[in-house]
Amino acid sequence: MHIAVIGGGVVGVTTARELIRRGHEVTVLERHELAGNETSKGNAAQRSYGVVYPWADPSMVFKALPWLLKQDGPLKMQLPPSLAAVRFMFATLRYAWSPGLYGLNRRAMLRLAMHSRERFLALESEHDLSFDGGHQGLLHLASTPQAMESYRETHRLLTEMGFESRLLTPEQVREVEPGMTGNGPLYGALSYDTDGTGDCHLFSRELAGVCEELGVIFRYGVEVDSLEADHRRVQAVRLRNSEGQMESLAVDAVVVCAGCWSPELVRPFGMNLPIYPIKGYSITVPMKDAARGPASTIHDDNFKVVATRLGDRLRATGFVELADFNRDIPEARINTIRKSVQSRYPGCADLDAAETWTGFRPMTPDGPAIIGQGPRENLYLNTGHGTFGWTLSAGCASVIAQVIEGEAPAVPLDPFRPGRFGE
Repeated sequence: MHIAVIGGGVVGVTTARELIRRGHEVTVLERHELAGNETSKGNAAQRSYGVVYPWADPSMVFKALPWLLKQDGPLKMQLPPSLAAVRFMFATLRYAWSPGLYGLNRRAMLRLAMHSRERFLALESEHDLSFDGGHQGLLHLASTPQAMESYRETHRLLTEMGFESRLLTPEQVREVEPGMTGNGPLYGALSYDTDGTGDCHLFSRELAGVCEELGVIFRYGVEVDSLEADHRRVQAVRLRNSEGQMESLAVDAVVVCAGCWSPELVRPFGMNLPIYPIKGYSITVPMKDAARGPASTIHDDNFKVVATRLGDRLRATGFVELADFNRDIPEARINTIRKSVQSRYPGCADLDAAETWTGFRPMTPDGPAIIGQGPRENLYLNTGHGTFGWTLSAGCASVIAQVIEGEAPAVPLDPFRPGRFGE
C-alpha cells in the first residue's frame, strides 16, 4: 500500500519509519528543505514521559491572569487577541471545567507516553542514531514549599502507573546536579528517573536518513494544496512541487502529520480540528564550562523554563504564548530564559551569544493529540501533540500504524479520537 505522510517533523518521520517497517511504500511530503525543521527544530529537548499532562488543566485557570500580568510570567498573549486565540481559550475553559476530564486525559497521555518510551528504546537499539540523546532522568525543581507538596500527589500517580520517580531534598538535588550552584530558590525536586533528552531536530534528520535507506521517499520543498477524494476515499494528494508546478500524487492512504497546518487539509471534508499554534522560545549555546551546566535536564518552576544538556551544548526553553503565527522574538522573552539559566547554572555558558528560536506547538483545547481515522476511510490523523510531540512521537507512530492495519492499538485511543470536537 502506498501511503503519503504529510509533514516531515519528528511525528511524520517516526510514522514513516513505522510504516516502512511494516512493508508499506511510503512517501513523506515536507515543505522545508530537510526533516525536523519547524516545531521539531528548537524545542525543549526533553522526552518527558512522566511529565505529560493535558493543556486544559483546571488548576492553571486561576493562575493564568497573574502569569499574564507578571513581566517574567510564563503565559503571554498578543493584544488585542485574535478571534482564533479567544475561541481557543474559551474552548480550553470548557474542557478544564468538565468534571473528571482532566484526570482521565492525563492518565491516557501517560499510558501513551510509557508506550512511546518503549518504542524509543527499541528504535534506538535497532538504529545507530547520533542526536545527543539519553535517558538519564528529569528534575522538576520546587521553588516553594507548596510546589514540593504538590509533587507528592504527582509522585503517587506516577508510582501507581508504573513510572519510576523520587522526591528529592535540596541536598539530593545538588548531588544529582552538581553544576547547580546558583541562588535560585530550592526546596527539593521531583525526579522522573527514566525520562530522556535529545536534540529532536538532529534525531529527525538522522531517522529520515535511516528511512531513506529503508526505501522511504522524502520529497522536500513541496507544498500540499489539498486532498483529492470522493465521499469514501482519498485518491491523491494535490501538491506544488519544488519546481513550482502543480501535480497529483496517487495514494492508497494518507497520514496527516502537519502539526498546526493540519486543520486546513481536512476542513473540506467537514472535520474541524481546533488546533492552535502555541508559541514558545528557546536559546541554544555551547557550554564554556560543562561542569557548571546541567547533567541532564531540569524544569525551573520559578521561571517555568527548561534547561537541557545536549552533549557540549545547552538548550533552554520557555513560554506559552498565544500570538497566532507571529514569528517575532522579543528580547524580553530571551532575557527571562537567560535569567532562569543564570539563577541555576551561573557561568556555564555565554548566554549572550546564544542562538535564538521560536516555534509553534500544535495544541488542542483539551490537551490530548489527535490520533486515528479521519473523515475518509483511508485518511488518518497523527497531529495536535502540543508541547509533547517529541515525547510522544515514537508511541504515536506505533499506534497509528496499528490503526491503519486494523490491529488493536497498544493503548486505548478513545481520548485521542479525531471526531471528539464535533460531538
